[in-house]
Amino acid sequence: MLNKSDQEQVLSCIAAAEKLTSGELRVHLEAQCKKEPMLRAIEVFNQLGMQKTVQRNGVLIYLAYQDRQFAIVGDTGINQRVANDFWDKVRDVMVMHFQKSQITEGLCAGLKLAGEKLAHYFPVLENDQNELPDQISFG
Repeated sequence: MLNKSDQEQVLSCIAAAEKLTSGELRVHLEAQCKKEPMLRAIEVFNQLGMQKTVQRNGVLIYLAYQDRQFAIVGDTGINQRVANDFWDKVRDVMVMHFQKSQITEGLCAGLKLAGEKLAHYFPVLENDQNELPDQISFG
């Protein structure tokens, strides 16, 4: 799906987004989604242990690339603080790129905007630690 260069670019975007916030961002890619994308994304979120951050501020961007479906999952710490439409702009900017088959650009644009939006609610802490690995997971 993503070649080595694309993967490195996405990893760089994760790192850049996390410099803006204490939130933890990850990307999960798989070819197909055999259930509703949000349900699968929540399942992957839990499998990756993303609910284990101190502030419950993990974010997973899930993409089933062959099925052209994706979902964004934020942990309970985020969902308790933000409006229901918090992820809509992130979704919309990603869709704009995905519709042009710009997968890497869409993921990076979503990560960047997510980091900017999370910074308001979860600024970088003085003793901020990277609680989750900055990596792309594959299904």
